[in-house]
Amino acid sequence: MTSHSRRRWAVVLLAALLAVLPPSACLWLDAVPADGPAEIPTQKLIALTFDDGPRRSTTTRLLDGLAERGVKATFFLIGRQIPDNEDVIRRMDREGHQIGIHTFDHVQLTELNQTDFAAQVDKTRTLLTELLGHDGFLLRPPYGKWDEGVRLRAGCPIILWSIDPEDWDDKDTNRVVTEVVSQARDGGIILLHDIYPESVDAALEIIDQLHAQGYYFCTIDQLFAARGLPLKDGEVYWNAYP
Repeated sequence: MTSHSRRRWAVVLLAALLAVLPPSACLWLDAVPADGPAEIPTQKLIALTFDDGPRRSTTTRLLDGLAERGVKATFFLIGRQIPDNEDVIRRMDREGHQIGIHTFDHVQLTELNQTDFAAQVDKTRTLLTELLGHDGFLLRPPYGKWDEGVRLRAGCPIILWSIDPEDWDDKDTNRVVTEVVSQARDGGIILLHDIYPESVDAALEIIDQLHAQGYYFCTIDQLFAARGLPLKDGEVYWNAYP
């Protein structure tokens, strides 16, 4: 079993423990293993995810803001942007963020044959495994497009989203913040992009506003584990609503 698999099982076991603990003991999940998940609360959880990175300038500033707020996020990376950004990706992993695959060239997976699919997904998986020393990466298909072929070839859970403010469109920070905060729901998955300065500004403001409303941010693995929902290879997930 890989170290990443052991971490995932640790999260599942912690989530199962909630069922037998009294409410007063369930405000937080304490990470038992040294390399396990950070503490996460058991109510009003939401996952913040970022696509299309990394981009050194914006992603680094985002990581700084997340660290200041004690927030963990999930990053779906483009394979061709891994070279020359290895230190940024190692920092993501080291600081407890989850890392996933967003293909090598940001192409629509439903239009690919097996060979081209492998060149987009498996190649990126290999690059990340060699860089970080573990596997278990989730897949987010570009444009949210998937079909039975994508499910069969994925080799991992497929993660979509429940909140998409289309931050790439007008890059209007205030609009993005308003849309995300108004649609926030326990168990939701927010889609943003860490390659735009306006999106980084929006993400940090979203965190501050939702924190004030009692929300806590966690990775995709933590979100589903806390809800007792196992992630299965080839299955598609939009949220972890209770």
